[in-house]
Amino acid sequence: MSDVTTDWLGEPGGDERPDPVRAARGHSKPALPRRFYEAASFSEDAGGFRLTLDGRPANTPARNPLRLPTRALAEKIAAEWAAQDTVIDPAGMPLTRLANTAIDGVAPRHAAVVADLCAYAGTDLLAYRAGEPDRLVAAQAAAWDPILDWARDAFGARVILSEGVMHVEQPFDTVRALSGAVAAVEDPFRLAGLHTLTTLTGSLLIALAVLRGRLTPAQAWEAAHVDETYQAAIWGRDAEAEARIEARRAEFEAAADLIASV
Repeated sequence: MSDVTTDWLGEPGGDERPDPVRAARGHSKPALPRRFYEAASFSEDAGGFRLTLDGRPANTPARNPLRLPTRALAEKIAAEWAAQDTVIDPAGMPLTRLANTAIDGVAPRHAAVVADLCAYAGTDLLAYRAGEPDRLVAAQAAAWDPILDWARDAFGARVILSEGVMHVEQPFDTVRALSGAVAAVEDPFRLAGLHTLTTLTGSLLIALAVLRGRLTPAQAWEAAHVDETYQAAIWGRDAEAEARIEARRAEFEAAADLIASV
């Protein structure tokens, strides 16, 4: 049986963990593994919904059961596997990658992930404003001030603004309130989604607004990219930069979809 098959399928008595040396050998960008299954589906058990490949239970890369908490998420992840062609391309499986992250990385390191997110409470994108030109100042205020108002009402978080990139110390109560909002997210899938939203935007406030339903993913993405939208309007769009932004947007939307599906 191939390495790929034994890593992804739950084999009876298979306790051996993947060899990191084997995973790293060869070129830095190894060839994509060939699709080794005909059908992707899922089965329900006491713990949730386990992805199955040709009826056999599937694993994460760390050989943990690839088990999803809801039928909705299981259906979407099974669809990603079913949509693979002759090879398995992780780039086209954002929900699967996030689920693997939740199971292998977030669940066993919950406190560390929470701490990492809490650090953004003191450096949120929305606190740092342009001093000029007036058009950008107005655009930032229009997009960001309603989110700050919501955060004040929802969490009691009062954010101090700064002009430019000089660091501004946020009130202790604000950092504590936002940290509490993060710590309250106990589900590893929702926490993985929140972490992705935050790191892609540099804003814990925007991420929390998506998590709590205050912003749609489209509204959140637009708010996070006010500066880029302004620059594109002034200088025009760069095709290479746009491609990078769209790739990040796909990750962002997948994270929002993950949160909505659990």
